[in-house]
Amino acid sequence: MMTEHATSEAIEALLVERNLRGMARLRPALEAGYYLRAARTLAAAETVIIGTGFPVADTFETDGPLGAIALYQALTCLGKDCFLACAAPLAKALAGEFQMIELKAFDIHEGRREAKANLARIAPDAVVSIERPGLAADGRYYNMRGEDISAQSAVFDYYLTEAPCPTIAIGDGGNEIGMGRVHDEVAALDIRGAATSCDELLVADVSNWGAYGLIALLEILCDRALLEHVDHEGILTYLSHHGSVDGVTRENTLTEDGLPLSDGLEVLDRLQELSAGAARQ
Repeated sequence: MMTEHATSEAIEALLVERNLRGMARLRPALEAGYYLRAARTLAAAETVIIGTGFPVADTFETDGPLGAIALYQALTCLGKDCFLACAAPLAKALAGEFQMIELKAFDIHEGRREAKANLARIAPDAVVSIERPGLAADGRYYNMRGEDISAQSAVFDYYLTEAPCPTIAIGDGGNEIGMGRVHDEVAALDIRGAATSCDELLVADVSNWGAYGLIALLEILCDRALLEHVDHEGILTYLSHHGSVDGVTRENTLTEDGLPLSDGLEVLDRLQELSAGAARQ
C-alpha cells in the first residue's frame, strides 16, 4: 500500500524506465511528485484546454493525440469542460466529436494574438500540452531529426506562456513544449531542444503514456474508475483511419514511436496495478 506521493514516484519511474530518448536523464532535474501535482491541478479544474498534434509527413503522428483523447475523455467523465487544441489535418479529423480549438496561426506573432483571444474567451483553469512541438531558442520548430518543421507547425506555445492559470506539458524527447523548464539537461541531448517552459513538466518514454500516468492519479484522487475505460487500441485505430502515422517509422500503423500496440497496453496494465495499490489505503 503506497501513499499518493509514493505512487506518483513509482509512476514517474515506470514511465521513463526504457529511457528511449533520454528522459530518465531529465527526471532528476524535476521535483519528485510532478505527476501527482499535475493531477491535483486537473482534479481542481473546471475547464481544461489540451493541445496536441505533432506534424509528420504532411499529417500527424499517433503519439500525442492518443493520450490527449484519453485524457479528454477521463476529464469529461469527471465533469470537466474540455477543449482539444490542434491544427489541420488533425483538427478536421476530430471536429464534430470533441470540443475543438483549431490552431490556425503559423506566425509566432499571430500565434500569440490567437492564444490570448482564445484564453480570454474560454478562461481555462488549466492548459495541458501533450507532444506539441515547442519553439526553439531561434524561434523555429524542429523534429527529432533536426529538420525545420516551422512551415507545418501551428503555434500553441503561447497558450501556455500567456495562460493566467497553471500549465502542464508532457514530452518524450526534448523538442516539445515545456522542455524549456529543464533547458540545461535538454542541451545535453542529441536534439534541437524547445525553449518554451511550463509550470509542471511531465516526462515519459512515450508522451501518450504520460497522459495515462495522469489518468492513473486522477483515478486515485477522484476515486473513480478511469483507466479501465481507456481504449488504447480503439483510439489508435480511430486515428489510423483518419491518416495518422507512427512518428518514428512514418507509416500508418497501430504503433507509437516505433513501439507495438502491446507495449502501450502493458503500460496501462502496470498503471492499473499501481492505482489499485494506492486505492486500497
